Amino acid sequence: MAIRYSTNWMGVANLDWYRKRGLLRKRTIIFNENSLVTKYGKYSPGDSVEVEEPIEYYSCGRIDVSGTNDPWGDEIALPPMKNTSWYQFSEWLETFETDDVWTLEQLVGLYERANPRIEWDVSISSNPSLDSDII
Repeated sequence: MAIRYSTNWMGVANLDWYRKRGLLRKRTIIFNENSLVTKYGKYSPGDSVEVEEPIEYYSCGRIDVSGTNDPWGDEIALPPMKNTSWYQFSEWLETFETDDVWTLEQLVGLYERANPRIEWDVSISSNPSLDSDII
């Protein structure tokens, strides 16, 4: 039976994760007459708010493994990586099959032979205290 893999996105959806890593920037939004918040009376045209937004987005989650003897399949934890890496790795995984379940290291190793290296969240290796803060 062929073993198939697909990513399951689960984050990063928390601004604190980005804040702890210094990956946020402040931006001012000025509302105009077409903004939904002005249409419903919360703000007036010309009002502004300052927001924080990620400098670069990251994704993490898991790899769902199907085709195993388990009716619900298997899962492989997938640590945070830059979004561009997530999308490229996800597309590649959708086309990949094995005869037995591979580890994350095996999957990444084969992927990186012919594709761009995955850009992982480097703050985990440089600051292990952030490791429990993945999602």
